[in-house]
Amino acid sequence: MRVVAELSGGRVHVSELARRLGMSRPLLYMHLDRLEKAGLVTGQLELSEDGKAMKYYALAPFDVQVNAETITQAVRQAAANGDGSAGQ
Repeated sequence: MRVVAELSGGRVHVSELARRLGMSRPLLYMHLDRLEKAGLVTGQLELSEDGKAMKYYALAPFDVQVNAETITQAVRQAAANGDGSAGQ
């Protein structure tokens, strides 16, 4: 949720996003990968003027509705995955 909140102000370079969140880039990339697979964020690779690859992330339009049924399904999926994640 913190990643989504930070991206609500517009697209952000991944290093800047990691600094704002106080998170390592590898851990942030893991979260961003999951959010991207879920369709909540988009990543775009750009080249800087000096030729460096720069990865920017932005929110994708989405609407999430949560109710008892969706929570129950997520818990069951997490148990089936055996890793505590609801999967994508």
